[in-house]
Amino acid sequence: MHVLVIGAAGMVGRKLVEKLAAQPEVLGFEVSRLTLADAVSPTAPAALPGIAEAVTVDLSKAGAARTLVASRPDVIFHLAAIVSGEAEQEFEKGYAVNLDGSRELFEAIRIEGAREPYFPKVIFASSIAVFGQPFPEKIGDEFFTTPLTSYGTQKAITELLLADYSRKGFFDGIGLRLPTICIRPGRPNKAASGFFSNIMREPLAGQEAVLPVDENVRHWFASPRAAVGFFVHAAKLDTGRLGPRRTVTLPGLSATVGEQIEALRRVAGEKVVSLIRREPDETIVQIVDGWPRNFDARRALDLGFQAETSFDDIIRIHIEDELEGRNP
Repeated sequence: MHVLVIGAAGMVGRKLVEKLAAQPEVLGFEVSRLTLADAVSPTAPAALPGIAEAVTVDLSKAGAARTLVASRPDVIFHLAAIVSGEAEQEFEKGYAVNLDGSRELFEAIRIEGAREPYFPKVIFASSIAVFGQPFPEKIGDEFFTTPLTSYGTQKAITELLLADYSRKGFFDGIGLRLPTICIRPGRPNKAASGFFSNIMREPLAGQEAVLPVDENVRHWFASPRAAVGFFVHAAKLDTGRLGPRRTVTLPGLSATVGEQIEALRRVAGEKVVSLIRREPDETIVQIVDGWPRNFDARRALDLGFQAETSFDDIIRIHIEDELEGRNP
């Protein structure tokens, strides 16, 4: 089977590729070819010589998707996107990458299939940003998608396209509404949600971090390890169980910033917590105020998706996978 990972240089993309390199059988089939694509040059794993190849490509550019799809990959992980804060600040770029790039990919698959029968599985990284206020106490599987950001709007439109192209039989699509992934390794990015990771990651590394919102802010989280598990499970899932509703809101855990900090105190101690500095940022406060806080993700749980149930576990996973150098 030929697997294509678009967005392979991103955090989740890199970890997914690492998982495939460490456990080639994890998807339930033999990976005979692995293509890694991103606008930033991805790195092919040395553990898969002769199988993995890296391609630098901007999906939003004319013809780029046709080039990727010409090799007829059997499974396509579509993780390519610019993050929420950047999509809000750079309107045209957000729509070009997050929406136009996705449409280019879907069209490339349709056109390739018109030439000769072709029916790949497409796994799309969506987001809980597709939801907007007013919220119930817990957002269920029947709640409307009414995004309040450009990023959320781009993801919601792509969800509709994914469902329609699947309905028409052009590909077998499944969309995954990811929780905010925490604790993200590496350097801070332009996501408005980045502080959720920053206030954990930097103190654990002995560095100061800024908290721009009140400790009562509540949000929905899963670890990078869980995120990789979501995509692996989706690749193996019988999508006949989805029916026409092709996108799934994934499980996670609901926690306040204060609960995050208390978990950090339990796992790492007061000295680490003391490195968090409160510095309110009204722009971030306003953005965060429109985000969902809690979900009833029973449909995803019934489909076999799993995530952490405590923030202590999320912190320990970060220590194991990043600070102790273990594999995910």
